[in-house]
Order: sequence, then C-alpha cells, then structure tokens
Amino acid sequence: MELIFNPFGRPFEERHEDLSIFNIMDDSLLKETLETGNVSPGVCSRMLFYAQAARTSGADGILTTCTSVNEATNYIKKFMDIPVMNIEEPVAEMAVADGKRIGILATLPTSPAAIGRVIREKADEAGKEIELVNAVVDGAFDVLCAGDRERHDQMVCEALYRLAKEVDVIAFAQISMSLLKHEEVCVPVYKIGTSGFERIYEMMGGK
Repeated sequence: MELIFNPFGRPFEERHEDLSIFNIMDDSLLKETLETGNVSPGVCSRMLFYAQAARTSGADGILTTCTSVNEATNYIKKFMDIPVMNIEEPVAEMAVADGKRIGILATLPTSPAAIGRVIREKADEAGKEIELVNAVVDGAFDVLCAGDRERHDQMVCEALYRLAKEVDVIAFAQISMSLLKHEEVCVPVYKIGTSGFERIYEMMGGK
C-alpha cells in the first residue's frame, strides 16, 4: 500500500470519478520468484487465479504492478476478455524512444531481466537496435523494507549518478524506487507509476 497504492493509485483514483481501484496482494509471488530466479508455474497459476477473481468481481482492467513477475502477465492475457498489462510498459516505450544505450536501475536481482524483456519487445516493435546496461543496487530493497528510506535513497542515488554517465536514458525497474528524490542528471530518467495507471485507464475506455 505504502509503495504503490497510496502514492500512485489513490491520487489517480481521486482524479477520476468514474474509476474505482481495488488491490489483490500476495507477497509470496515476489518471494518465490526471488528464490527460484524466474517466474515459476506456481506463480503463473496463482496470478491467473487472482486475475479471474478480479474479473468475476467486476474488474474492467487488470494492472500488474510487480515488474519481477511480469512474464506471467502475457500468460494471463490469453485467458482474459478485459485489458491486462504490466505497469512498466509505458516506461519501456519511452526509454526505447529516447535512446539506444538504455540503463536499467534496479534494487532486486530479478527486475533487470524482467523489464529488459519488455524493453526489447518494444524495441523490436519499433524496429530499433538497443543495448541494455544493468545496474542492481544490492541490499537497497531490504533496507527499504526495513523502513530506512533515507538509506535506500542514498544507495540508489549513488548508483543512478554513476549509471547516468554511461547511457542515453535510464529506466527504473521497480515502482518501489519511483519515490526517489535525486539531483538532476544529464539523461532522461523514467520511473514506473502514474504512466501505467494512465495506460490501463485508456485501455478500459477512460478519457
């Protein structure tokens, strides 16, 4: 709630009177993905179950907000008759549009490969050759989960400033990083969050 709904979902919902957002959360999805190093059949199965439950409850669209499990979203789409998407897709599109050498900044080891797949898909669609440069801030996510946002932000900022010297554009790999406050850098920096809510809203027919 503190990382996703309160800073991003709630304000977006308040700006659109015709929109109601409800959350289905399962911490075990990320835990299992980190333990196995990939999106397991069990994770896909549970996510499909949650998507079907959301549809039965009246959902008109589904937004997957955890980048690390985004591979399961493509699986889920095959079984749904409503829009389903990953929250990082607009960020991937903007990164591809703005550069060839794209930096991916993450605090979880599974995130660069996950968002990297989406970025490469968007690059293929655009007919553009790209190069990905990954940077993972080891330990920062655990620091954030322990409640020390100041230390988390310091760790991520140090990596951000280094990465900015090596690439044309930077994509943040997780929404948990998107509240980061940092000094201006010399390349565009795209953060996951509001753009994903805007896209799924449009796909649902919102204006």
